[in-house]
Amino acid sequence: MITPVIRPRRLRSTPALRRLASEIRLHPSELVLPMFVREGNGDPLPIQSMPGVVQHTIDSARRAVTEAAEAGIGGVMLFGVPAVRDAVGSGATDPDGILNAATRALAAEVGDALVVQTDLCLDEFTDHGHCGLLAVDGSVDNDSTLERYCEMALVQAASGSQLLGLSGMMDGQVAAVRRALDLNGYVDTAVLAYSAKYASAFYGPFRDAVESTLEGDRRSYQLDPANRREGVREALLDIQEGADVVMVKPAGSYLDVLAEVAAVSAIPVWAYQVSGEYAMIEAAAAHGWIDRRRAVEESVLSIRRAGADAVLTYWAVELATWLNERQAR
Repeated sequence: MITPVIRPRRLRSTPALRRLASEIRLHPSELVLPMFVREGNGDPLPIQSMPGVVQHTIDSARRAVTEAAEAGIGGVMLFGVPAVRDAVGSGATDPDGILNAATRALAAEVGDALVVQTDLCLDEFTDHGHCGLLAVDGSVDNDSTLERYCEMALVQAASGSQLLGLSGMMDGQVAAVRRALDLNGYVDTAVLAYSAKYASAFYGPFRDAVESTLEGDRRSYQLDPANRREGVREALLDIQEGADVVMVKPAGSYLDVLAEVAAVSAIPVWAYQVSGEYAMIEAAAAHGWIDRRRAVEESVLSIRRAGADAVLTYWAVELATWLNERQAR
């Protein structure tokens, strides 16, 4: 009989040993909850392609962020769903527009307990659904879009956003926004750069959530899914331009990019577990094909293991609740 001398299984033999030898542990403070807030009153509206996720009103969002704060998560990322859109995304810079109004309300509610963050992009506010202004030929005009981003940044900062999520993938957006913030006295408002944001098929349910009007695609500014080195390059550029945090999006299909960015970054690296990743697990679990809780935990753990310091996930509060219950035992 062969008797191995080296037995790695020793550290897997009991729950206590497995717990002691665990290399990565999840904590609620590493989780950020994306939230959709729509104009109007009434009840929250369920998003059919994202079971369990809703379009909030400001009132229901207040209740949701209070629950999130009690669960101990790190923050919430707000997306606005306006009633009216136009070519330049006017609602994005209206101080009383839905995103800015919601930011003020939620920052007042829980701003000391967690980080209230805002999506800084035009796609939710434009009638064409692109993340920037369109040129005469229909292409997205990078440099004129930067001017709108700077205007958005100032309104969002004035509304109480503690961290601005630059998700539009325009060249030079971090440097432009950082300069605008600093020149106007918002030196303490942090910038999260969606640095490696890929033109992914996994955003489909999100576009339902924000009622996107996009026709065509965003491949002229979001990254080609085939390109790993380009994602790392974008992150390094954003760090040079003054980003406080860089992010990889989506997470699950881009763990290699996430790991490489984490290996070279001197600042925090986050990842966004996007709507399609959420919807696939929910759908498979609803059919009884996978264990929902184990799949949720494993999916987020894998993102942390690849190098993310924090994870944006629609399961943030539910997962935090599980972690708190486990800790209490």
